[in-house]
Amino acid sequence: MQTTFRTQYCNDVNKSMEGSTVKVAGWVATIRDHGGITFIDLRDQTGIVQVVVEDDTKLKHVTRESVISVSGKVVSRGEGNTNPKLATGEIEIVADTVDLLGPVTQPLPFEVEDSKRIREDVRTKYRFLDLRNPEVYNNILLRSKINSWMRNKMESLNFVEIATPILTADSPEGARAFLVPARQHPGKFYALPQAPQMFKQLLMVGGFDRYFQIAPCFRDEDARADRTAGEFYQLDMEMSFATQEDMFELGEIIYYELFKTFGHKEINKPPFRRIPFNESMELYGTDKPDLRNPLVVVNLTEVFKNTNFNAFKNSTVKAIAVHDIAGKPRSFYDNLTTKMMEAGSKGLAWIKVEANNEMVSPIAKFLSDDEKAQIIEKTSAREGTSIFMLAGKPEGTTKLSGILRNLLGDELELCDPNKFEFCWITDFPMYELDDEGQIQFCHNPFNKPNRPVDDLTKENALSLYANQFDLVCNGVELVSGAERNHDARTMLKLMEIVGLSEKDCVERFGALYNAFQYGAPPHAGMALGIDRSIMLMLDEPNVREVIAFPLNKSAYDPLMNAPSEVSEKQLRELSIKVDIKN
Repeated sequence: MQTTFRTQYCNDVNKSMEGSTVKVAGWVATIRDHGGITFIDLRDQTGIVQVVVEDDTKLKHVTRESVISVSGKVVSRGEGNTNPKLATGEIEIVADTVDLLGPVTQPLPFEVEDSKRIREDVRTKYRFLDLRNPEVYNNILLRSKINSWMRNKMESLNFVEIATPILTADSPEGARAFLVPARQHPGKFYALPQAPQMFKQLLMVGGFDRYFQIAPCFRDEDARADRTAGEFYQLDMEMSFATQEDMFELGEIIYYELFKTFGHKEINKPPFRRIPFNESMELYGTDKPDLRNPLVVVNLTEVFKNTNFNAFKNSTVKAIAVHDIAGKPRSFYDNLTTKMMEAGSKGLAWIKVEANNEMVSPIAKFLSDDEKAQIIEKTSAREGTSIFMLAGKPEGTTKLSGILRNLLGDELELCDPNKFEFCWITDFPMYELDDEGQIQFCHNPFNKPNRPVDDLTKENALSLYANQFDLVCNGVELVSGAERNHDARTMLKLMEIVGLSEKDCVERFGALYNAFQYGAPPHAGMALGIDRSIMLMLDEPNVREVIAFPLNKSAYDPLMNAPSEVSEKQLRELSIKVDIKN
């Protein structure tokens, strides 16, 4: 579309236009003075075109990052002067006019092309400059294309896009909620939704067969590399008259095609492997296994049941065997030990297996011959194998074994960087014990249990599983979903186990509890983390690289100075008194 300031985008100017007059507009990426002739690389959202200015007076007050509009003739660069790195590298524009549209009146805080190497607080404060970096810009542009693809895909599958409320009631869904004071209801608060969970289930009760939205979710959590502080977006969906199996089929259609379209890597084809939660924890030490890594965890607890080795006495013992690395230097083992201790381990035991199953290790002299033989057998060790062992309390040792597996995968470069490996994690526990030994929901309290709950008691509650699942890719959780409970009586029984009465259910989940008594269909749903998925597809190390205006890792926005203080007048209107003690 032509406008007053341009007839073409920069990247659209090509050799077929040679001899024509065009008009382009954008930012001055570089200026090169060649003694009477100045070359400008002009950048817009599509790319770069070279502009030749033969009269320097046309460039008065034009500097790098100025916004200009240029009109001129398209000419060939000539043999030997082309730039194969640019789509427009065969031509250039000889400027007739240069109009300065937006001058730069302040020193640039950093070079745009180097912005990804600048400190995060500076990048965030000047995000509008950071976004001009083609690497950063293209991330956001790709995000737009992915959002469009997802909408088209969902509509092709007969899903209806419905927006759910942002101002709602607080409900316990696993994280701290952001609260919003209600001016018209003094002393009361709205909450920003952690997810559209109850609303999408209510839509199913309301008769909508298939719902989706690109939903904003708000959680007051600390930032990580794969998680933003504050808000994130997910492709949220729910389907009536559906089971967990239907969700697997649907998910494999959507996510395989999504990553195949935008990921540009080899992808394992559906059906994706299904791994029960307990099996995943036992084999990989995590419920987010990177299946590109071939290593598995071996439980050696029984081997050391009656050991005389004090470090393994009365402990859960987990091991990982790696073949053909026994020749690694001592520094390799010491480095692993240091990193595992930084992760919370008390230490790391290791054994090198040599010819005739001889063991070289600082702990070998403490092990009996029977223990050595069982270690070899259970880990399938052979000459050249190194065995790494951890010992401690069950839950902590399991977690550390997963960290060790990932660490070995990184150190030994076991994971193919050109591959996406998907798997479903299934059969999550419905309940778990908190730090005080009290029973609490492990995840979403609205998911369907894997068996009738008539005989459910606190004594057998930990054996109950939910028809809940995650989709994991390369060690990153991308999707969480479940077959939902749609029965009010079952809901009450599940809540009773964590000490909630019917009155509590009415107060905290009243809308859903009430709706279930008016004919609720079986339904299931899931949600894809959009930020995290794009981060993975682009091989970015941090999720903030794919968000247009992210908070920094401290949940602060230097660009907008948020969060910020508000006036006493505003606080009085909201019936709020702030009392902060330093």
